[in-house]
Amino acid sequence: MKKIIIVLGILLSSVKAYTQEVELPTYVSHLADNPFLISPAYAGIGSGLQIRLNGVSQWIGVKGAPDTQSLTVEARLADRFGGGITVFNDKNGFTSQQGAKLSLASHLTLSDFHDSFLSFALTYSYIQFGIDTSQNNIGSSVPNRSFGNSNFDVGMLYRYERFSISANVTNLLDKKIRDFASNEPKVLRKYLLYSSYVFARLSRNFEIEPSILMEYREFDQRSRTDVNVKARKGIRDGYVWAGVSYTFLNDQFFQPNAIAPLFGLKKSNFYASYGFSINMNKTQDFNYGTHMITIGFDYERRPSLARCTQKMMIF
Repeated sequence: MKKIIIVLGILLSSVKAYTQEVELPTYVSHLADNPFLISPAYAGIGSGLQIRLNGVSQWIGVKGAPDTQSLTVEARLADRFGGGITVFNDKNGFTSQQGAKLSLASHLTLSDFHDSFLSFALTYSYIQFGIDTSQNNIGSSVPNRSFGNSNFDVGMLYRYERFSISANVTNLLDKKIRDFASNEPKVLRKYLLYSSYVFARLSRNFEIEPSILMEYREFDQRSRTDVNVKARKGIRDGYVWAGVSYTFLNDQFFQPNAIAPLFGLKKSNFYASYGFSINMNKTQDFNYGTHMITIGFDYERRPSLARCTQKMMIF
């Protein structure tokens, strides 16, 4: 009985959260060499086109647990501009989301001598949220419910040699309340701060990148922090990498929410990575953790003449 109560609590709390947040869930997939998922201001940094197909299955073993698939494509559009698109599908119990995000980024050079750059980005998103009522237990037919929501995100990125920091605000506009209860929240704004530094002179073809991601939601003042570290080692025509992410709620620093080891490989134009998240709470007794798989393809193009879109790192 205790197991049933806990599992139901997980699913019910997840449904409540998703009816509030109408967005692409943020997960450790940004560590899979895809920071564009964290900030649209990364679009266009590099010499080519990057494609990433990502799948995240949470709480394996729990029926109706969250399952998300996303496809991101980002590339340099001109010497000082970049663009990207994200298409995703997310299912959580009897709720689902399908949507797309379209981003445009502009990059500026502040100093060639110190490799100092500033980037700005704007994202338009459209998300269709729905509830499947076909399996209700009230004894009568209830029509499925769904609505579409348009919104905007903004992002800013500052890079100084091997240091970077980005600040982002998602869901700038309040949500229109139409189909759901009157207490449905209108404010969906989420604030993200992401920073990293690459130590690249430890040995030949080897670098370590610690990073931190902080997230704050305006409506209910929830906040969390991911502390990450990743190491890359160069190989012929590519590199291998391994890392770990430590997640905690900001009012429970000494009580980790999850720990996720990850590893990946880039060989020529092909990319693949895998991650496994372990819940550090009572729910771990009733599931097999969260799994993330990413596969991708990188297409190299002519390097930009503007240094603000060139990578200043080994890999």
